[in-house]
Amino acid sequence: MQSGKRNRRSDPAGARAAAEEVGQMAVITGKDERLLVGGEWVEASSESRFDVTNPATGEVVGSMPDAGPEDVEAAIDAAAAALDGWKSLPAIERARVLRRSADVIRERKDEIAAVMTAEQGKPLAEAAGEVEYAASFLEWFGGEAERVYGQVVPAVNPQNRVLVLRQPVGVVAAITPWNFPAAMMTRKFGPAMAAGCTSVVKPASATPLTAALVLRAIEDAGAPPGVVNLVTSRSSGMVAETIFGDRRVRKISFTGSTEVGKELIRLSAGQVKRLSLELGGHAPYLIFDDADLEEAVDGLIASKFRNAGQTCVCANRIYVQSGVHDAVVRLLGEKVARMVVGPGDRPGVAIGPLIDERGVDKADQHVQDAIRRGAHLVTGGGRLDDGEYARGSFYAPTVLDGVTPDMLISTEETFGPVAGVSRFETEEEAIRLANDSVYGLCAYFHTRDYARLLRVAEQLEYGIVGANTGIISAANVPFGGVKESGYGREGGAVGVDEYLDVKYVLVAGVGTP
Repeated sequence: MQSGKRNRRSDPAGARAAAEEVGQMAVITGKDERLLVGGEWVEASSESRFDVTNPATGEVVGSMPDAGPEDVEAAIDAAAAALDGWKSLPAIERARVLRRSADVIRERKDEIAAVMTAEQGKPLAEAAGEVEYAASFLEWFGGEAERVYGQVVPAVNPQNRVLVLRQPVGVVAAITPWNFPAAMMTRKFGPAMAAGCTSVVKPASATPLTAALVLRAIEDAGAPPGVVNLVTSRSSGMVAETIFGDRRVRKISFTGSTEVGKELIRLSAGQVKRLSLELGGHAPYLIFDDADLEEAVDGLIASKFRNAGQTCVCANRIYVQSGVHDAVVRLLGEKVARMVVGPGDRPGVAIGPLIDERGVDKADQHVQDAIRRGAHLVTGGGRLDDGEYARGSFYAPTVLDGVTPDMLISTEETFGPVAGVSRFETEEEAIRLANDSVYGLCAYFHTRDYARLLRVAEQLEYGIVGANTGIISAANVPFGGVKESGYGREGGAVGVDEYLDVKYVLVAGVGTP
């Protein structure tokens, strides 16, 4: 199966030693990273590679193999070969591998965070927080591995016994996005490992170096060869077609756009493959008259401007009740105007670059469209492309007021540091506006009225609701959406269920002899 070319291994020792100084972009490894196939770090069969660039500077920070169909098939071969051994391993042993993996990732937090900041752009403190978040999924699902229980169901016929088994679905594929390159991986292959499945991971081509470092940690923690495999490629379509065309791959988990998710649903029909889809969001953020305004604005900023607004759960439509509207806009504008923009490795930076120029173009399109249609610019509102910003993809953190439903910002995910505020009068109007979307991933609201808190939470048509907070993600809770935001849940006690088949067994003739 393995050619001599494929067997050449990279040496991560230099990379790890070089990362001793946290946040120094010069320490970035990646030029020597490889695919991980069956426990071997290898080149693509074609030996072709692609560059990974820093969105803050435009500089090349590393490169990865550009896999072809034969490389994806080799990864599936490795996962299939490892499946029987991994799923037959006692759950407590799988749990120990997951917990050791979490420990190793935490030990290497500084290195992984520095690489993430270099290729993705988020501030170093945010990157370090994501590494901890990524480790928490492995730790959580280590516990869940030990609690995959079956059932004994009372039989109608006393001569029979009825068993319900929960067994691993088999080989799975994880397709992950660039905005959270560590946590979105562990949120997928963590529960797969816990269930007894083996995985093929395809990270976004913009952020593959983080993926390689995370999988090195998994390998060094003792995961057997082939349990988790890594393929990187600029051709996402080719990878998807190869994965969906192979009958050994029984389950695919994808985080990305709704448009791509719909295409994967079509691809899955040929072999009726199981899917988990975490797709686009267009989160409403409601602030009622009785809210704690300081708490509400801080929560809004935490939601909207984390990762420069490049999250599927960030606030996109901000609705403020008339009685506090002016005060909220004033406070929001003051706080956003003070946010420091710059390369993510610089101390004090709150807003890093967007992932690329297309992201800047979209943010600016939304801002200019809103202004043209009558919105008021409170702060920001333009590209940052002079001086230190000249080589990066930066956009000023922006607040708009007077946003109306006919504006692009009201109908599309901005995926940038732009907050557009609208006014509402009544609770009924707020619920109607919030639910008027094809998306249903996440919603937020602030109130000090306990009855309203329960009432609004129940009426919002979203898979996740944050009440009096702008931060809702954690490993121990079910994460996922409704409507065109996808289906399936990641995290929480139900997260491992996505990787298990339920089997009913009827055993006849075991009653009284």
